[in-house]
Amino acid sequence: MPGRWLAMLGLVAFVLFLPGRASIPPFDRDEPRYMQATAQMLESHNFVDVRFQDNPRYLQPAGIYWLEAAAVSLVGPQYAHAVWPYRIPSLLAMTAAVVLTALIGGLLFGPQAGLGAGILLLASVLVTAENRMATIDSCLLVSVLVAQLALVRALLDRQAGQPTPTGTAVLYWVAIGCGLMLKGPVILIPSLATPLALAALERNASLWRRMRPGWGWLVAVAVALPWCVAIGVVSHGDFFRRAVGVNFLGKVASGQQAHGLPPGYHLLVFLLAFWPGSYFAASVLPQVWRDRQALRVRYLLCWIVPHWVVFEAIATKLPHYVLPAYPAIAILTAGLLAQGGEVWRGGPQSRWGRVLLGVYGLAWCLVGCFLALAGPVLLWKLEHTLSLPALVLAAGVLPLIGLAMLQIWRVELRRAVLTSAAAAVLLYVGLFTVVVPALRTIWLAPRLAELVHDRQPCAQTDVYSVSFSEPSLVFLLGGRVRLTGAAQAAQAMRAHPTCTVALVDRRDRAAFMAALGAAQGRVTSRGTVSGLNYSNGRVLEISLYALNITQPETSASPVDGRVDSQHPMEQGSLSR
Repeated sequence: MPGRWLAMLGLVAFVLFLPGRASIPPFDRDEPRYMQATAQMLESHNFVDVRFQDNPRYLQPAGIYWLEAAAVSLVGPQYAHAVWPYRIPSLLAMTAAVVLTALIGGLLFGPQAGLGAGILLLASVLVTAENRMATIDSCLLVSVLVAQLALVRALLDRQAGQPTPTGTAVLYWVAIGCGLMLKGPVILIPSLATPLALAALERNASLWRRMRPGWGWLVAVAVALPWCVAIGVVSHGDFFRRAVGVNFLGKVASGQQAHGLPPGYHLLVFLLAFWPGSYFAASVLPQVWRDRQALRVRYLLCWIVPHWVVFEAIATKLPHYVLPAYPAIAILTAGLLAQGGEVWRGGPQSRWGRVLLGVYGLAWCLVGCFLALAGPVLLWKLEHTLSLPALVLAAGVLPLIGLAMLQIWRVELRRAVLTSAAAAVLLYVGLFTVVVPALRTIWLAPRLAELVHDRQPCAQTDVYSVSFSEPSLVFLLGGRVRLTGAAQAAQAMRAHPTCTVALVDRRDRAAFMAALGAAQGRVTSRGTVSGLNYSNGRVLEISLYALNITQPETSASPVDGRVDSQHPMEQGSLSR
């Protein structure tokens, strides 16, 4: 595939992934945990033992924290509590993933198919979301793709009757080692299952042997072993018990964190997660079946199917678990579409097949319309704002979806791919520049952090959050907040009344005041923030409470005018 095509595709992906990276606050709950743990790593200079506040974070190895720490160090320590530096690794990784997808697609099906595969991947909903979060999965995807690139090169060497260079095998095992440092054994599922499944189908393990497994595994181990030894010593083995026994194997046996769902979940979510490519992937399924004996198709199926089956089978399910299979789906889809003419002839031949594909196409269209209208509707429902820019962008997306549907009706699928990808790009730019930053109602943590910074009684104030325990607040307050109950917050406020404040929702106010006892008569509200906690769906009205040290303790009830008369607007409320 021409290098200039890859460079242009990478530049387009980089630019499209940029909007919203600095303006959107941390997404609860996982992203700010990574951010805060990385910030503490930089503060403590302890790059082995990862911690979130006072607790060890023994869920996965330290690789992602090192990458984020490197990004923050490069831009400067003054940005240690800004959001955007922590998202740099995901930005660069997903850009690289798009380029690698195009490169692999070009090797298997030719330059046009490779370019189409890159476009399908970068336009997908899941990729658009994941690349904007400072989490592992974008970086893990690059490790998977580098390993797959090495396998594809070895596959083509085998097909040409040429030996595979040792460097290709080393690249494969180094990618696996990097994956181990990012998310532990997860990298083994797509990277080992692909050549082993192909060997089982062909009854020929020649591709696997070209990877030099006799010594290659030592390369992967060498990448991860130093840190594994260090964390094993520091944690007295507790890391491996938690990361492997509780986090990894626990997800297999039971649904963790309310994410237990039945098999078929990923297949159902695929319509949205891979949109707009999901319809085109469905449309080539009959051709995939007809060409299943072709080496390129068989290889990609050995990449997709084992990974998909594993994550449909385990109890815990989240959409990004099957992300490593999405590049293979994009390559397979674009590769088969590129083989057809302007009018696609590889669809279902039976009447029922055409009916099912038509129903899927209708669902695909409805998803696109829903995404196009979601921005203006959310701004109206949550912010009571009729946003003209959001309406203009929706008005631009809907005709493109209609045009794509017309092209699908005419079976001009290659044109429909480009049209729907243009609709997706316009949709995402509007969503992340106009809509999401303006949804103040759901961004409680930044407004609470602003309230604390503006109204704290001391330069070093102890903050207790009773009613909002999301990690985004911890990160935005630099880690100096304790997530605790009403009794503990009241006890701390009575013990240190001068420089202690508490964030308490109206539902918890009675318990908090009761715990204060005689000191409740001295409570003042320094402001209130109201909004929606999107992590659990609760509507909150949180006040920042402090003790007035100039008044003596009294048994007066806080329900009388002394608290409510200063709540919320009299004390400079930030509520809507």
